[in-house]
Amino acid sequence: MKKILPLFIIAILFSCQNTAQVNSKQQAVINAEPIEVPLKEGKARAYFASGCFWCVEAIYESVKGVEESISGYSGGHTKNPTYAASNTGKTGHAEAVEIIYDPNVVSFETLVDVYFASQNVTQVNGQGNDRGSQYRSIIFYQNETQKQIILKKKEALAKKLGIKIAAEVYPFQKFWVAEDYHQNYERLHPNNSYIRNVSIPRLNRFKSKFPKELLKDTH
Repeated sequence: MKKILPLFIIAILFSCQNTAQVNSKQQAVINAEPIEVPLKEGKARAYFASGCFWCVEAIYESVKGVEESISGYSGGHTKNPTYAASNTGKTGHAEAVEIIYDPNVVSFETLVDVYFASQNVTQVNGQGNDRGSQYRSIIFYQNETQKQIILKKKEALAKKLGIKIAAEVYPFQKFWVAEDYHQNYERLHPNNSYIRNVSIPRLNRFKSKFPKELLKDTH
């Protein structure tokens, strides 16, 4: 027993050390200075994670002023994440979307409103049956103005509903575009069972409660 105990203690120490190393890498991402993406041809970019990116991509593309929504990965500490790697939960990345929008038509504030209106704001590490850190909710900010917009809206929503809001707030660092087959998945695969049973109902729930004047006539 005396020989087993020291080995057990050593194993615990190594386990804690490995966990600390992983946490420190992720903490460095959270504590980093945000990177601001410049306008390109008058279009701005914003980044959100809110469960399966197939769902989120379609939701944002229903909003006036959004030119395109791209599925990908962000928020983690590894480079060149893939779908398979992010699903392990070990990369720190979440499934995310890059929103390319016209700031003269739709504001960043409205995009944040879309974010909160299109999800279960209390669910930690997932949306619906999609569970795991790769499906967690994150809003990314590129500057202090965006950060304050996010924090104020999050605080106001928590106060209004009397609940804790699960969304994390991260400084934007880099967006990694997902594999080609993930792009425009809902539009290209309307008969897929996940699309019919999860993505489309989620989109319709969002559209039913968001101001009609802010949504595209056809989507």
